[in-house]
Amino acid sequence: MAVVESKKRVGLFVTCLVDLIRPSVGFAAAKLIEDAGFMVEVPRQTCCGQPAFNSGDRATARALAEQVIAAFEGFDYVVAPSGSCGGQLKIHYPELFRDDPDWLARADAFAAKTYELVSFLVDVAGVTHVDATFEGTATYHDACSGLRELGVRVQPRRLLGTVQGLTMKEMADSEVCCGFGGTFATKYPDISATIVAKKAANVVATGADMVIAGDLGCLMNMAGKLSRDGKTIEVRHVAEVLAGMSDLPAIGAPPRERTP
Repeated sequence: MAVVESKKRVGLFVTCLVDLIRPSVGFAAAKLIEDAGFMVEVPRQTCCGQPAFNSGDRATARALAEQVIAAFEGFDYVVAPSGSCGGQLKIHYPELFRDDPDWLARADAFAAKTYELVSFLVDVAGVTHVDATFEGTATYHDACSGLRELGVRVQPRRLLGTVQGLTMKEMADSEVCCGFGGTFATKYPDISATIVAKKAANVVATGADMVIAGDLGCLMNMAGKLSRDGKTIEVRHVAEVLAGMSDLPAIGAPPRERTP
């Protein structure tokens, strides 16, 4: 009797912004992971705790981290469609438990199996191409946490290069912050506005039809600025493009009217 190897289980960490603002990113992430041969589940979950962590509220950040670690403990992998949340889960969770040997062991084990979405697809699942089409040109913004904490740079460009009909154009300073930074944009709105203005100008200068990134916070910030400037450049999450879900309205765009 042949033994059928069961698929490895991936716990999808949806993120707050995806859940509340752009659920289609979560569905796109699930599709990509399933297409790569894994079983995807979405356990009951909460915020990763990054806003509290960045604001110095370690007690709240730790309480949330304990909930997340417990919720995802039974999975082979944990995947987040966000370098920002992914960095919090993988890099900063172990920092929260340095004084607690019992929880530190659990946090380290959790961090070791946690990945940003596109990094997981390329570096773990070995995905080399996607079955998606987008007729047009796009430029890519390297979100800070994904790039600097998780080393996400080549992976999205590699897969985007296999999207049929899509031409990629590099913008100037693609690795420079867009000015969102979570609570930073709230605490320092004038500085944030100056930074995103430079980012938007670099996007426009490419002549691309679309700007892509892996963090919804960055995308919302750039979409807001481009809209205020009267630009029609589409703003999309990399997961949606790779999953072939670019028929949805772009981030910040009004919903399309339904035909009778």
